Amino acid sequence: MGIVAEDVARVRAATDFVQVASEHIALRRVGRRYVGLCPFHAEKSPSFSVNGEEGLYYCFGCQAKGDVITFVREVEHLDFAEAVERLAARANIQLRYDDAAEGKDRQRRSRLIEAMERAVEWYHERLLSSPDAAAARGYLRSRGYSGETVRAFRIGWAPDEWHALCSALKLPDDVLVDTGLGFLNRYDRQTDAFRGRIMFPIFDASGKPVAFGGRILPGGDGPKYKNSPETPLYSKSRTLYALNWAKTDVVEAGEVVVCEGYTDVIGFFTAGLPRAVATCGTALADEHFRMLKNFARRVVLAYDADAAGQAAAERFYEWEQRYEVDIAVADLPAGADPGDVAREDPAALKAAVENARPFLSFRLERVLASADLRTVEGRARAAQAAVGVIGEHPNRLVRDQYVMQVADRTRIEPERLREMARGDRQAARPALNAEPRETWRDGPEIEALRLAIHHPETVVGRLEEVLFLDELHVAAYRALAASTTLHEAIERTDPAAATLLQRLSVEETEAEADDVVALLADRAGQRVLAEVDSASRADESRFAELVPVVSWLKLTLEQLRDPASRVEASDRLVAWLVERSKGQA
Repeated sequence: MGIVAEDVARVRAATDFVQVASEHIALRRVGRRYVGLCPFHAEKSPSFSVNGEEGLYYCFGCQAKGDVITFVREVEHLDFAEAVERLAARANIQLRYDDAAEGKDRQRRSRLIEAMERAVEWYHERLLSSPDAAAARGYLRSRGYSGETVRAFRIGWAPDEWHALCSALKLPDDVLVDTGLGFLNRYDRQTDAFRGRIMFPIFDASGKPVAFGGRILPGGDGPKYKNSPETPLYSKSRTLYALNWAKTDVVEAGEVVVCEGYTDVIGFFTAGLPRAVATCGTALADEHFRMLKNFARRVVLAYDADAAGQAAAERFYEWEQRYEVDIAVADLPAGADPGDVAREDPAALKAAVENARPFLSFRLERVLASADLRTVEGRARAAQAAVGVIGEHPNRLVRDQYVMQVADRTRIEPERLREMARGDRQAARPALNAEPRETWRDGPEIEALRLAIHHPETVVGRLEEVLFLDELHVAAYRALAASTTLHEAIERTDPAAATLLQRLSVEETEAEADDVVALLADRAGQRVLAEVDSASRADESRFAELVPVVSWLKLTLEQLRDPASRVEASDRLVAWLVERSKGQA
């Protein structure tokens, strides 16, 4: 249930995909399609292709695919309804919802967002101008926060009162609770959730406020940080602080810096690295990487990754492999806070990111740096510990390269270390297997599908399912034959056939329909001729019945290879093959 399907189709048809995509990437026209660098993975040669007429895209590098709605969802990190609504507003289309409850849900979300926006502004103005925020302003100045920084991140102040925000905003009880801005006390009176705290508003990737992080002033009561609870707007595992501000620089650099706290992020921004984000009171999760892979291919951890230890290593390597990202670690001074480094030595902070080491290299260096490599015993212990760390990595070639490095540092023969590593691997969990890449077969069946997509008028009534042998091609043809539009065909078929159709939608063809149909008919006729000929020899009782069929097929195939009679013969043969298949059904 959701937006009425007819309205989704109207939005899709009314949107100029090339224009939308050109706002994010540079496209150039090549024939009837447009090509450019893929926004979903790092590349130097363009492999991203757009079919402007059908409004579809396909990347030959990372296999990303979809229509304009999918593109907006992935680039701007929106859900389906948000993407449609964004494009509908652009096209001035009024949307309808096929379920009253769904429409109410969207309206409800809008009310919660509006309340959060009012709270952000109220807290922010309170910090800037209220006398009770003087201590907070003084603390922020002592931390190097200028007025410009405070305004850029919309930092606020929650006064140390029980219901100051509630009294100012006058929100309905359900909105107050569902946003996490407050609660009802035991007397059913509205009470502020945050009191006496510096407020850091948290936005989703599209820039909508969804939560807050509140920091207590030094000497105040309570935990140092208090975060909004999970709400209909806010999920910690799906939200990264400052991604809404950082995403432009992240995409341009192909790199994102992940911190632990809000002040760390702001430190990176003020130091001239506006591509930092932070987890919101939780560890990095799969959802975070699923989000980040849409923006960058290199993830730099700006905290002590060694603290995560061996338990996190397997997850990091899995994420690297699954999402095709590189995870590195910024080698910050031990115990250093990125916010402090940004204020005291911004150049050192930049250098730490520029010189970030791959996760395995970082962990290995920690092991070797803490060992006594001056003695035989120390080198042996270091080698054993280092091999244990290396053995966690799933890639054999990567493991071997690091074994060579450890051999140099510990003065132990590489082969001895390899034996140790092999022993560790046998006891360890099997390496992750990368998903097999799609393979494509070319030939007349593929050309026929391209014609059916780009020039359907040339093959309508001439192509039939009996001409296709490959099961994938059969599924794609069935979807096209049963649909009125390409989009409908993609939606109604299985994922593999849908992927094939999307890929073919951005590939042009110069093949002639007569040639393709004739070749497919020839191949199908030869197969049937062989079957009938074999059956006539195997069963003497059917010889007289089948000889005329064999003779007719041979004559038709000869006519099919004559340019003068090819078209008529191929169409006649296709019609006969269809009737035969019906009789066998």
